[in-house]
Amino acid sequence: MYTTLGLPAFYVVVHFTEMPLENVFIGGATRSATEKPFVRVVITHIAIRAPDTDAAYRGATARLDRILNPHLLNKGYDFEYHVDETERRLWKINGLVPPRSGSEEEKVWGRENRAGVYEGGD
Repeated sequence: MYTTLGLPAFYVVVHFTEMPLENVFIGGATRSATEKPFVRVVITHIAIRAPDTDAAYRGATARLDRILNPHLLNKGYDFEYHVDETERRLWKINGLVPPRSGSEEEKVWGRENRAGVYEGGD
């Protein structure tokens, strides 16, 4: 999804953290091992932001639904997701300020699939 927008693939980081049932509370109650699994997905957009329009947000959630539903909804899991949009100016990778979106420097990062020193990246 994100590489089709021109972003380097390594900008996408996924953490899978399984929680013991006794540490998950939904509506104040824990789930039993016989209930449907519950999956919570947290997505943080930093490199780019969606335009601040209802149509853009609906489009973004529709794309996320197409990605997530085969793995969650279609398997009968209960799940929830949300997207945070973090201020890009507060972001660094390996001590470097990421290049401007769409810049030649970002294209180099994309081709190399890693952060690299560039002029202005301090």
